[in-house]
Amino acid sequence: MTTDRSEGHRRPAPARVLARVLVPLLAALALLLLPGPGPGGGSADAAAVCHGRPTRTIAFATGELRLYRTRQYVCAVTVAKRPGPRRPMVVSLQPRGARPVVRAGRFDRQVGPLTVHALNRCVKATGSVAGRGTATGWILC
Repeated sequence: MTTDRSEGHRRPAPARVLARVLVPLLAALALLLLPGPGPGGGSADAAAVCHGRPTRTIAFATGELRLYRTRQYVCAVTVAKRPGPRRPMVVSLQPRGARPVVRAGRFDRQVGPLTVHALNRCVKATGSVAGRGTATGWILC
C-alpha cells in the first residue's frame, strides 16, 4: 500500500492554498481602491474620463469646455482654470433632434464626463464655471 505522501507528492497546507488565492485578490483590490493618477489625483486632465479623441477645447475666463468624440458618442467635460473651493459648474450636450442633457452642481475641479449618443448628428455644447462660460452652435456635424 502506497499513499500520495510516500511517493513524494505532498499536498500543500490549507494555509498556503488560501494564501495563493487571497494575495492576488487583495493586491487587485488595493489597486482599485487606492488613489492614483486619474480624475481624482494628479491633474485635472479629462482625457482619463472621456473616451474618444479630443475634438474641441473651448476656453473661457474661468475654465474650458473639452469635447471628445467617438463614432457614436460625444463626451464633454467642463474644467476649472484654477481648482479650488466648490463653486457652481455646468456642462450640457444636446444632440440635434433631442433634448439637452445637463449635469450641474457645485464642484471644485471639473464637472462631467457627460456622454450622449450622437451618431450622424450635430451637437450643441455649453459649459460654465462660477457663472461665466461658453456655448457653441451646432458643431461636430
